[in-house]
Amino acid sequence: MRGVTGRLMLLDTASLYFRAYFGVPESVKAPDGTPVNAVRGLLEFIDRLVRDHRPEHLVACMDADWRPKWRVDLIPSYKAHRVAEERPAGPDQEEVPDTLSPQVPIIEAVLDALGIARVGVEGYEADDVIGTFTARATGPVDIVTGDRDLYQLVDDASGVRVLYPLKGVGTLQITDEAWLREKYGVDGSGYADLALLRGDPSDGLPGVAGIGEKTAAKLLAEFGDLAGVLAAVEDPHARLTPTQRKRLTEARPYLAVAPKVVRVADDVPLPDVDTALPRAPRDAEAVEAIGERWGLGGSLRRLLVTLGA
Repeated sequence: MRGVTGRLMLLDTASLYFRAYFGVPESVKAPDGTPVNAVRGLLEFIDRLVRDHRPEHLVACMDADWRPKWRVDLIPSYKAHRVAEERPAGPDQEEVPDTLSPQVPIIEAVLDALGIARVGVEGYEADDVIGTFTARATGPVDIVTGDRDLYQLVDDASGVRVLYPLKGVGTLQITDEAWLREKYGVDGSGYADLALLRGDPSDGLPGVAGIGEKTAAKLLAEFGDLAGVLAAVEDPHARLTPTQRKRLTEARPYLAVAPKVVRVADDVPLPDVDTALPRAPRDAEAVEAIGERWGLGGSLRRLLVTLGA
């Protein structure tokens, strides 16, 4: 990570190409009939993001392992419902629409030809790559994701915010600490504790039985953080209902491991990459060939113009 001093934009790439896939009609195809709706949609997302937010650095963060073993070992249900095929060697195969899977290598190829830094690290999710880039950044950071898990990285003092797409990427929810406190009653650092108490069915996290979002927020407001909540369970004078005390006690084995699963890593061994926003393609011939082969048309041309502006 060389010389990142200006605004850094981090893309949760899979989150965005899934949105593009479902947001752009599958009738958008290459000359040979292969659907390229996710490819073109992602290029249009990046074009809009660069035009609207003018980052000086841009990284497409990838899931080298969407369900890391070290997380599954702690909570076996983690993302279990999304496994299409278990693999004894290497990451399990994620359930992905049949017409999306073939588009991912095209996305990777066009990003590489453009010279947009693309980073995935074996044994880690894109969230962890994002967490580590964020921890190392010296300037402001914009995280673009449709995954609320990354709200935990929001930090006004460090200029870290999440841009959450509401409709395409033309309408973004700019998530800062004031928005989090208004919506959830916690700041960025408290969001992970809220999430693990509440649970998250989409990630296979059970949470604490009977403790939903509002109760979790009240507990954190009362006792500060997860450690404070657990200390209150041991304090007979703490203001917990008998039911809350019982459920939190029963959930202790889960609460002992959940923080490591829910909190994004900030110590991923990142490769040395040039994160600067490219002004010209790294490989102009490859860009032209990919554009023609896959019929990327105006989506690719507009992004090239925006990068060169």
